[in-house]
Amino acid sequence: MLTLTTILASSFVIALSGAAMPGPLLSATISESVRRGMISGPILIIGHSLLELALVILLMFGLAPFLKQEWVFAAIAIIGSIMLAWMGLGMLRAMPTLSIRTDVQTMGGPHLVFTGILLSLANPYWILWWATIGLAYILYCARYGAWGVVFFFIGHILGDLAWYGTVSFAVGKGRRFLSDNHYRVLIGTCAVFLLLLSCYFAWSGLNKALSL
Repeated sequence: MLTLTTILASSFVIALSGAAMPGPLLSATISESVRRGMISGPILIIGHSLLELALVILLMFGLAPFLKQEWVFAAIAIIGSIMLAWMGLGMLRAMPTLSIRTDVQTMGGPHLVFTGILLSLANPYWILWWATIGLAYILYCARYGAWGVVFFFIGHILGDLAWYGTVSFAVGKGRRFLSDNHYRVLIGTCAVFLLLLSCYFAWSGLNKALSL
């Protein structure tokens, strides 16, 4: 039992440290929490978690060699860059008319659970992490049977939920103190970050594709 508890705790810490790094999911959490409140982060993580659960199962069945191929990384990076650019531009176009008091719809329309899935897929480094570090940890935990993998996954999801839930709570509770101008600046900042990340992903994907 001590070993399973150790797996749970270490998985939680690793996931928390990874979640704290800026990324498209963090930008979405901030922008949606401003409008929808503190529930946005946990709902986004539900989509993120469902995708990760499917990926863990697939990795257990031997998907890792496929995900490690350079052309897969290149394809995901390029497609992800297009998706992030589309989201960022949509946020910038909507900025002039946004109002924190009247705007309650998700920018771009998709349900938050689906958004959590899409934003995870849009990040090629998320897939690379699971195909390397994540897989190695899964194989280690599998030595302790199915419960080892279960405790690993629970710890990982709790780490994500702790970070994004905290961010969502802080931003959501701060809505009452934000003016429309502050709101637009926040959305604009998130949009610019997504566009910069899109350019970086596009460069990484094209660079990898040209080297094949």
